[in-house]
Amino acid sequence: MGKGLGQRITEALRKMNCTQKELAERIGVTEAVISRYISGDREPKPEMIANIATALHTTSDFLLGIENEEFSHPKVLRLLARNASKMTDKEKKELIDALFGED
Repeated sequence: MGKGLGQRITEALRKMNCTQKELAERIGVTEAVISRYISGDREPKPEMIANIATALHTTSDFLLGIENEEFSHPKVLRLLARNASKMTDKEKKELIDALFGED
């Protein structure tokens, strides 16, 4: 995994406007652990990769470099299934409007 994983975590952090410390708090580890994942000094276990992906609103496949950032139908479904319970009513309405609203 190494630095590729760390680069993708950093990219996802940037897109979410999130710090390493905030990510660490969201997934229940220390900021030092996140720093080691990003630097490639430590490899996260699969369940930790899943937790990081969920916290960063992405997929484990993206973090592992298995799929690119392009959205595919299955990826969108996985993201929605993983994050629906955390969405506010406003976010759900915006999603429905985006999916079924007129251009």
